[in-house]
Amino acid sequence: MPRNKLEKRRRKGQNNNMNQDIQTLVKRIDALPPVYIFGRVVGVQGLLIEVAGIENRLSVGGRCQVIARGGRRILCETVGFREGKALMLPFAPLEGVGLGSKVELADAQPVILPTTAWLGRVVNALGEPIDGKGPLPHGDTPRFVRSPPPPAHKRQRVGAKLDIGVRAVNAFTTLCQGQRMGVFAGSGVGKSTLMSMAARYTSADVSVIGLIGERGREVQEFILDDLGEEGLARSVVVVATSDEAPLMRRQSAFLTLAIAEYFRDQGQQVLCLMDSITRFAMAQREIGLAAGEPPTTKGYPPTVFSELPKLLERAGPGEQGKGSITGLFTVLVDGDDHNEPIADAARGILDGHIVLDRSIAERGRFPAVNILRSISRTMPGCNNESENAMVGCARRHLAAYENMAEMIRLGAYRKGSNAEVDEAITFYAPLEEFLRQNKDDQTNFAGTYAQLAKILGIAGS
Repeated sequence: MPRNKLEKRRRKGQNNNMNQDIQTLVKRIDALPPVYIFGRVVGVQGLLIEVAGIENRLSVGGRCQVIARGGRRILCETVGFREGKALMLPFAPLEGVGLGSKVELADAQPVILPTTAWLGRVVNALGEPIDGKGPLPHGDTPRFVRSPPPPAHKRQRVGAKLDIGVRAVNAFTTLCQGQRMGVFAGSGVGKSTLMSMAARYTSADVSVIGLIGERGREVQEFILDDLGEEGLARSVVVVATSDEAPLMRRQSAFLTLAIAEYFRDQGQQVLCLMDSITRFAMAQREIGLAAGEPPTTKGYPPTVFSELPKLLERAGPGEQGKGSITGLFTVLVDGDDHNEPIADAARGILDGHIVLDRSIAERGRFPAVNILRSISRTMPGCNNESENAMVGCARRHLAAYENMAEMIRLGAYRKGSNAEVDEAITFYAPLEEFLRQNKDDQTNFAGTYAQLAKILGIAGS
């Protein structure tokens, strides 16, 4: 080929590359904001950062990025104002932040772009994937992470019964679609196992699981062993471990409800599992105390008790034509005291409670549900007469036995002294066996009532 033609092609290629570079540069310039607004760090105390220079452009909940040494960016949220300065808490450790560090404004309202392709994924409190499966696909409609619940006068009523595959719950504390139930227990009594069984065996369309302040070691165990591939395939898991900043732990709870609301608005029945409400309250306590709130009951500031109903009320029935969020929230009772402040506040907001008893767990019966202390406020209305009669009969036998349990164990009770107690002794062992269930065993409503009827000798049930 003649030399002049080669030269022309070379120049043409250079021109094309130059045009592409110019177009790329123009796009980057167009994407830049017209004005950069930033302030400076003027104080750091514990987790609290004091920022000056942009306080007039911020409001509570507003977000900024603090640029630490080495260019590391730390996302922060405004939690208050004092003496003309904005008070902020970070979403990450504060190493490298010092006096004079630059602070840039960020998006004030955090949003997510969920889609059904999020099913089977594990994300952190900021909606970022942490499962190694690549980036998350984005939906078309942004949703605020913190949003109000549906208006009370527009909500549907609770729906039909929701099967979670656990005999003790299906029979004695039946869940309805749109109900919010608390699981109250101390540490190590089997909350996570009960939650995993509910996620794996539920008849709901979608499960959204929030692990709030979870032990880092147990996250993979829960996902791989307890939840399994079958449960994960129709679930979205939000994780914030106990070593993360309090804002991350609190944010993970808000994100869990935001994802559940997306699927609810798609017309689906959602089971929202959150472990635990107590760790959410502890994170809010750290935030409130750092912002200067006065401590009240057991050190919890007032915002804890105002934030709890805002979070829990987001679960429940949706508006007409939409689905519902059935909530199963665990409450880690401090020192096995079921009347401690968070447990007491949650019990007053929720629609029932399942109590896991340490003494039952210690004798090897799992799930360790204390039937006599557990209640579902919607249960009598969702059962038919024969089901209510059967459950009531079983409860009476368990109550009669528990009233005389100490005397029976000591051998002080004589058979024939009380006909009701004699009958309760007969049924106690079969009922205890009925309540015992391996985590790999699933029993639906039909199987649950059939087994209970067989134990009680009730025909035609």
